[in-house]
Amino acid sequence: MSRITVIGGTGYAGSAIVTEAAARGHRVTALSRSLPGTPIPNVSYVQSDATNAATLSAAIEGADIVVGALAPRGPLAHIFREVYRTIACLADTEGVPLYVVGGASSLRPAPGADRFVADLSRIPAELHNEIRAGAALILEDFPATPTTLDWVFVSPALRFGARMPGERLGRYRLGDDVAVQSDGGAISAADYALGFVDLIEKGDHHRAHVNLGH
Repeated sequence: MSRITVIGGTGYAGSAIVTEAAARGHRVTALSRSLPGTPIPNVSYVQSDATNAATLSAAIEGADIVVGALAPRGPLAHIFREVYRTIACLADTEGVPLYVVGGASSLRPAPGADRFVADLSRIPAELHNEIRAGAALILEDFPATPTTLDWVFVSPALRFGARMPGERLGRYRLGDDVAVQSDGGAISAADYALGFVDLIEKGDHHRAHVNLGH
């Protein structure tokens, strides 16, 4: 079993990934600003801020896999990309793969089409900055990392989040940067985590953008 560190391990996607990975017997460390009300058995929780480089370094050191499950809002709104650059550098130094919870805005509706982030006219203006920051990771930041860093950016379906949780169906579809579900459908956190941990265990994707939908 692998030693998996999940940064943002008590958030919507992060907590589901922690739950799925722990259920499969992986040794999971969850780093987040707050501790969960109901801790998951056999998970090590570290309460700290992702902006603390020393804490990040300690959590990543000795891991086999690093998962980034941070959101570009709140305290990270203006430093989100900088924090991920630090995480990427630490993962590269340790020589471990980095799997990142992405957003659907960086996907394409069809091969060769513009990505969803190119037209945010139907999205409330107050969400534009965080959407663009999330998409910038895969459009600019991760492709520019040293080739020694093995990363996988995992986008969910368009409707994904605590306000539209969905139900666990025990299945998912996997695609590349073209949305496998572009009709506004949702994927539950549990099914997203199911696919996410499958990606970790199979290890078939390298420096790649993929997406999960129903």
